[in-house]
Amino acid sequence: MITLKSEREIQGMRESGALLANTQKEIKKMIKPGLNTMDIERFADKYITDHGATPSEKGFEGYKYATCVCVNDEVAHGTPREGLILQDGDIVKVDMVVNLNGYESDSCWTYAVGTISEENQRLMDVTKKALYLGIEQAVIGNRIGDIGYAIQQFVEVENGMGCVRDLIGHGIQPTMHEEPNVPHYGKAGRGLRLKAGMTITIEPMVNLGTWEIDSKFDENNWEYFVSADGTNSAQFEHTIAITEDGPKILTSEDPEYDKKYL
Repeated sequence: MITLKSEREIQGMRESGALLANTQKEIKKMIKPGLNTMDIERFADKYITDHGATPSEKGFEGYKYATCVCVNDEVAHGTPREGLILQDGDIVKVDMVVNLNGYESDSCWTYAVGTISEENQRLMDVTKKALYLGIEQAVIGNRIGDIGYAIQQFVEVENGMGCVRDLIGHGIQPTMHEEPNVPHYGKAGRGLRLKAGMTITIEPMVNLGTWEIDSKFDENNWEYFVSADGTNSAQFEHTIAITEDGPKILTSEDPEYDKKYL
């Protein structure tokens, strides 16, 4: 069921989103070659709980961690690992969900580790721009397909990269995953019509090569996903509210960059 949020509920999600954004900004300061990915997990878990919130991923369907951490060709749902050490040239994705006073927010960001290749930088740039092109379409009266179409055209047609099909955005609040599904591909003018009060995530996952992914299992039998051809993958995600004044980013890390959406 899709619920339309009140101004009070959106404000609660904005406060949750601000805490999540601050967590990501602090993590950004940590990223460097030699960093143990479990240090990202330990920091995020403590930072979120010290600020009176709960990491919603922890305990979800048996998941043990506050963060998902994916490196290079890992697309999504990767776990932070004690032996997974960041190397110069890597790209690392950190995905988190925060519940503050009953309000959920969800965000993923991709970070460069040390000096990365031009190819990896272009991958990150294309993925981040694709997120904002999708957000631009999240207005009252548009349809879900308009979001996916804008992202897919930019990623695949204009830049020759692969837009992951099997993992998609979603509604959010009162729980972490709600209706509607928000694919990052599709046909303009198709799908559910967007209404004021909807709160959704837009979170394109982009591979340098094919859009296809494979699943793997870690030592705890947790399933995660990698690009099918071994090429690197990036992801950027915001939680947004659809309002009479246009899309509002609730997990903004950079108000100057995002100001036309706030």
